[in-house]
Amino acid sequence: MIEITTATSYAIQLARRRGRSEVGPEELLLGCLQSLSRFGIVRFGPWTIDLEPLGVDWLQSPARGAGPKVAYSADAVTVFDLAARIARADHATDIRLEHLLAAFTAHDCPLMMELRQDYGIDSAAWRAAAASVQPPVPAGEPAVETNDFLTPEQAAEALGIHVQTLRAYIRSGKLPAARIAGERSLRIRRHDLNKVLEPLVPDMP
Repeated sequence: MIEITTATSYAIQLARRRGRSEVGPEELLLGCLQSLSRFGIVRFGPWTIDLEPLGVDWLQSPARGAGPKVAYSADAVTVFDLAARIARADHATDIRLEHLLAAFTAHDCPLMMELRQDYGIDSAAWRAAAASVQPPVPAGEPAVETNDFLTPEQAAEALGIHVQTLRAYIRSGKLPAARIAGERSLRIRRHDLNKVLEPLVPDMP
């Protein structure tokens, strides 16, 4: 399953390419759709959406920390907040991609309004499509479950951070980890990586 971090990485990359210092709802929605796409085509519920006319370069890989820093706009944070409420209603401990997509039913960013008009999207059908999301596994990567365990090196690579930074997260209790019985080796649940991620609130002037 593709984690929400892939969608946000695509959103950050798109904001950088557009020369923006903030990720807005439009970049966030495009990031979600791009993480579901193959060859720039998204099959989402009853709709087939071509990302090229929407300005997405589907040949690019998601951002991995390179480039200027960007924050999330206040509107994007509002989408995350609603996604968190949806996740709680779904009895989930973390926000998943389907929760973030479902949150856009209540947001009137220009892109969502354009999709509604072009594809005849209504709230119920969009939420139904979000509920059935099963993201494809990228080519060359094995299918994994969210309870698979990673080494510290693998977890650090997935987050795009130094392994010593990840170990500091473990020592401080920010990231749960476990030891293999009778050994010093650490393992981290892939699903727990989301716990060290949070939306950035832009500085107020």
